[in-house]
Amino acid sequence: MSKLSHITASGDAHMVDVSDKAVTTRVAIAQGQVVMKPETLALCLSGDAMKGDVLGTARIAAIMAAKKTHELIPLCHPLLITKVTVDLAPDEKLPGVRVEASVKVAGQTGVEMEALTAVSVACLTIYDMLKAVDRFMVIEGIGLIEKTGGKSGDWRRPGA
Repeated sequence: MSKLSHITASGDAHMVDVSDKAVTTRVAIAQGQVVMKPETLALCLSGDAMKGDVLGTARIAAIMAAKKTHELIPLCHPLLITKVTVDLAPDEKLPGVRVEASVKVAGQTGVEMEALTAVSVACLTIYDMLKAVDRFMVIEGIGLIEKTGGKSGDWRRPGA
């Protein structure tokens, strides 16, 4: 395992200096899912949930979360994100909703944390909006699928 970049030689956490890194286009894609009862998914898709449009609200929450990641994760850099896309795909086989977020930036550090935060908050929003009818929902499988750009190059999760 390589040395952790956010830990000093004395063991203190610090924000990494990225000022000497090249500005490159960087993209990260993350995914996750909310598993729920079939009747909960039907309610979500019907638009009749008490709190309103579940998927529309989750999409907006995910975009907002990506933009605020540096306020939530202590050692993340504030980034000028140029694009966030959020795909919310109902899946009757789960049953539940699959969430995928893609975040893009032209910058000196990657956007993996922004994509992961977007997916996490979208899943939490879905849970929040449907918890009154299904407290057995489970948020699972949140992970990075792909990242491009930067010094370390491109990476894709095997099998993704």
